[in-house]
Amino acid sequence: MCGRFVLAVDPADLEASFAGVELPPAGAMQPRYNIAPTQPVAVITNSAERKLEFFNWGLIPSWAKDPKIGNRMINARAETLAEKPSFRAAYKRRRCLIPTNGFYEWQRHLEDKTKTPMFISLTSGKPFAFAGLWESWHSSEGDHVLSCTIITTTPNDLMAPIHNRMPVILPAEAYDVWLAPGEQTGVQLQNLLAPYPAADMQAYAVSTFVNSPRNDSPECILPVN
Repeated sequence: MCGRFVLAVDPADLEASFAGVELPPAGAMQPRYNIAPTQPVAVITNSAERKLEFFNWGLIPSWAKDPKIGNRMINARAETLAEKPSFRAAYKRRRCLIPTNGFYEWQRHLEDKTKTPMFISLTSGKPFAFAGLWESWHSSEGDHVLSCTIITTTPNDLMAPIHNRMPVILPAEAYDVWLAPGEQTGVQLQNLLAPYPAADMQAYAVSTFVNSPRNDSPECILPVN
């Protein structure tokens, strides 16, 4: 799964990694080192205008009666997107990129039942993007919520000792295909939802400081021995 991630990059690096995307005004984006479910996250949708916006993390299907369902929809399994009622419409029509420069996963130690938080990023250090889905939800009272979810897949060789799932990281050359407007089929998209090459990723242990979502500072990504 993917339950916490980071977006703390120089705007110039973000602009270089997502060419042609309209970014928020200078100063509008604060560095985030411990983004947690239900919080606003940066997204680039497959709408006609490519721009970076902020949606709630936790997808609320358009047919949902209670928006709290989004608390259980932070991740979507790549293998069942075309089948699950919560995700299949968004998979066809509402896809997005979720920019990041790294994410966390907690590695279990069976011998003493402890968990070590790990920070995972690209070896290049550059920003990248998770594959995501988005939805627009309206309540009977007129509330409007834009929300999203991160797609997960089977782990690569780097992630397998850490967790049995990993977020789908899209290579830059797949961005245009994933963000193509209009309805797409699973056949066209499914090959993109593969584990990212392990050789291009790195992971290291960080402090349990990151365990609390209240902690959101550079200390979260500092390596520990």
